[in-house]
Amino acid sequence: MIQRVLIANRGEIAVRIIRAARSMGISPVAVYSEADATALHVRLADEAVQIGPPAAAESYLVIDKLIEAATRSGCDAVHPGYGFLSERAAFAEAVNNAGLTWIGPPPEAISLLGDKVISRRTMAEAGVPITPGFDSDNPSLETFLPEAGKIGYPLLIKAAAGGGGKGMRVVREESQLAEAIEGAMREAKNAFGDSRVFIEKYVERPRHIEFQIFADSHGNIVHLFERECSIQRRHQKVIEEAPSTALRPEEREKMGAAAVEAARASGYVNAGTVEFLFDDQSRQFYFLEVNTRIQVEHPVTEEVVGVDLVAEQFRIADGGTLPWTQEQLAQRGHAIQARIYAEDPANGFLPAAGPLLCLREPVGPGIRVDSGVLEGVDVPIHYDPIMAKVIAHGQDRESARLRLIQALQQYIALGVPTSASFLRDVLASEPFRRGETFTDFIQTHFEGWQGEPDGLKEIALAAATVLPANGRGGAAEGLPVSGIASPWSTLGAWRIGGEA
Repeated sequence: MIQRVLIANRGEIAVRIIRAARSMGISPVAVYSEADATALHVRLADEAVQIGPPAAAESYLVIDKLIEAATRSGCDAVHPGYGFLSERAAFAEAVNNAGLTWIGPPPEAISLLGDKVISRRTMAEAGVPITPGFDSDNPSLETFLPEAGKIGYPLLIKAAAGGGGKGMRVVREESQLAEAIEGAMREAKNAFGDSRVFIEKYVERPRHIEFQIFADSHGNIVHLFERECSIQRRHQKVIEEAPSTALRPEEREKMGAAAVEAARASGYVNAGTVEFLFDDQSRQFYFLEVNTRIQVEHPVTEEVVGVDLVAEQFRIADGGTLPWTQEQLAQRGHAIQARIYAEDPANGFLPAAGPLLCLREPVGPGIRVDSGVLEGVDVPIHYDPIMAKVIAHGQDRESARLRLIQALQQYIALGVPTSASFLRDVLASEPFRRGETFTDFIQTHFEGWQGEPDGLKEIALAAATVLPANGRGGAAEGLPVSGIASPWSTLGAWRIGGEA
């Protein structure tokens, strides 16, 4: 059995893994850069190992440092979380070569699914529906031009070696093709070190629907139903929910079966996500990609299916079998998740950094907060600005929606701007309430959003807890950032048995 795990990550996902490990009697070890020395995940772990300067390229992305930290701290396993090195086959191989247990899929599956061209070919051979398209080992205008005419415009140019919107261009007519190919290849080269691109049919106003899969090393594979992640900004998901409002039962069954087949075709083991585009008009779905890791939005599946996905990752990596069959899994109620970022939505979503002076997180029936920040600690500028995820679960979608709106009203953070007020407006909008959630939702309904800042009443109440009380000074003069007075801040300097 796994006894001690190194968490090769930071922030809220590191905290989430720490809590799952503790629930299983596994000792968690954290790593941190100089910028994260006082971070929440560092404080919660049994041990924390410093691995370098703030820049991720010199700390969280250095495989040798992570392997050394794991062996030096006596770990027998490594969990990569999401982001950073989680989808790097080279990291998985290094972990295995060091005699440690890798909490994730085999390196071979990561390599296969990380290349969008190879994964498309694999899925097509396995009978998984893919978007009509064309790829070539030598992409160029001359190669793509005749094939583009056969597929028809609009087209989407995509990078073969990565995602996240990098190396991606929409082409609506032939005259745009040359410039789009050149720009996409240049961007792909800069982002992934690989300039290869491919073309596929562009689906207008699709929904982004993904299926959670789980496979063990004994040949058992299941899906844990879908999540809809159509509310996106610049290809970055901001609100996710389960189940999708779009799918009919027979469509859910077909997509789930395709997700399982995708896992089988790639030799998959452990947790993963098969992403699809769904066309409301034609009722067709198309394979998009497989994320070979735990997803940011995994809590909505946990809430509606009633499983601890991270705990199951440990069990499967330890050689265990899946604890359920497909027939034993079911969805119950509805869950919606909102991602809280340290950013200014009214100023182009500019990322923010600085000390978190006051933090008040919501509580209540059906409310869950997966947080990675701590009051009094700096939100660093060096990493993805996600602070927390607020999840609401209810007996139906409307009750979950209303609970989440209320929870976001209770989320107070002073010191850095957050996206909470923007997310409240999205959830409260009529198109969202009606379930009209397409990938162009934000640019259609919230382009140039200004909105109201976080409520002045809530800010005043929160500020009252950190401002000077009774003339005795405030945080700057020794009062804890929490605003709670203690003898250490109110009595002044003193010494037992002697003069101060």
